[in-house]
Amino acid sequence: MNENTTEQEFKGLRGIVWPIHNYELKKFLPMGIMMLCILFIYTLLRDLKDTLMVSRAIGGGAETLGFLKLYGVTPSAILFMIGFVKLANIFNSEKLFYVIVCGFLAFFVAFGFILYPMSHYLHMSADTIAYLQESFPRLYWIWPVVGNWSYSLFYIMSELWGSVVLSALFWQFANKITKISEAKRFYSMFGFVGNFGLLASGSVIIICARMAAEMASSSGADTFGSNLRYQMGAVLLFGAILIFLYYWMNKNVLTDPKLYTPGEGVKKKSKPKMGLGESFKYIIKSKYLLMIAMLIFAYGVSINLIECVWKGQIKLLYPNPNDYNALMGKLSVTTGAITIIVMVIGANILRRFSWKVAALITPVFLLVTSFIFFGVVMYENKMGIDTTICGYSVLLIAVIVGLIQNAFTKGVKYSLFDSTKQMAYIPLDPEIKVKGQAAVEVIAGRGGKSGGAAIQSTLLLIIGGNVSLSSMVGVLGSIVVVVVMLWIASCCGLSTQFEKLKAEREKEEQEAAQQKAEEN
Repeated sequence: MNENTTEQEFKGLRGIVWPIHNYELKKFLPMGIMMLCILFIYTLLRDLKDTLMVSRAIGGGAETLGFLKLYGVTPSAILFMIGFVKLANIFNSEKLFYVIVCGFLAFFVAFGFILYPMSHYLHMSADTIAYLQESFPRLYWIWPVVGNWSYSLFYIMSELWGSVVLSALFWQFANKITKISEAKRFYSMFGFVGNFGLLASGSVIIICARMAAEMASSSGADTFGSNLRYQMGAVLLFGAILIFLYYWMNKNVLTDPKLYTPGEGVKKKSKPKMGLGESFKYIIKSKYLLMIAMLIFAYGVSINLIECVWKGQIKLLYPNPNDYNALMGKLSVTTGAITIIVMVIGANILRRFSWKVAALITPVFLLVTSFIFFGVVMYENKMGIDTTICGYSVLLIAVIVGLIQNAFTKGVKYSLFDSTKQMAYIPLDPEIKVKGQAAVEVIAGRGGKSGGAAIQSTLLLIIGGNVSLSSMVGVLGSIVVVVVMLWIASCCGLSTQFEKLKAEREKEEQEAAQQKAEEN
């Protein structure tokens, strides 16, 4: 069944909402639910890690995130990528998935039930951190990162979950078993199903925060500690479901010739196994992979600069960590609802318009909404946080505008950016889909976030002392505009290369089909 026939079969509401054949549900639904589990866990971890470092850590704040990402997450991502490549040479893809996912889950459970309850014994005291901040003002925001080291470690592992399990393991598996013609229908719909995980996780966060607050009022227990343990239990549950679904897929889908046949329709060129150094060399020499890396890098830099300013605004409005975490849960629910709606629209954009049009929507949308958010924060800086507009404080307005901007941007990102980015990998040779993609995803993803972190941390180091990111929105906003323009230029260049490579692969499929027909 060719792509055109498939498109003709899905018309009307079915073509808009659910362009999946009934016989494909055995393949599609488990993958969609796997993404749901991954996004559920990632959302819980993302909101918890921010709450820990911004609101819970002694001496912490949104300004610590830049230092943590640059000096903690980036080196860890490089080391993890090295280990990933080595493990890929030792284990097959199925065992590699189990080893990595189980390792992550073991750490998160250990943190919630062992490390966090003992944090007051493991971390520096408030007096020690305050003394170091006063003695070394240039390093003012580094000391909370070092002093609250177990929180910093949790932050690092949470960041790596998104990069490794979603960007590398899940999408490698999807690219392995999905054709380009299927990807146009499947990939955005994976996100459609998966982003119900954001709705679920946001609801769980809100419920856990409420339960923890009620327990604290009656027993005097640590409110946030109880909240954290509840959420780590949910992480373990959804992690177990993820592992089971992956096992089921390998046993029941990858053995079904109707749904998956290794190498079907594509001539596989035999290539030797590449080591880590060779993988890096290939990426550097490949203009195609470099442009994909630029998309990921630009998104990381721009969203990192925007989010850190916004999280600083949230801390001013909600200094209590349990309230902070509850607001992040509301963000996740909002993001999930928006994303599900945008997924339906995005699915049709992917099928009805070119790759270029779909890929450009995310950077253009981010550019427009960033102007609005930074404008509100600049007005707040000029007039003061106690200023009111129509009876509402300008601080509250800044938080709400940032929440809406963040939710809509992530919705567009999940529905279009991720899908178009992953589609760009499909025409590549199998070796690059595994090691080359892992290197690009982990290094470029971390490079983007560390790039934004480097900008923030450098400015904070130069100024020194207890200075906030919101006071530098003029500089940060200008940088975001420049980076997003480079992102748009890379989309245009990659589009030309993608269409050319796609045409080559389709020609190979046709030749292979003819050869197979002649043999039969």
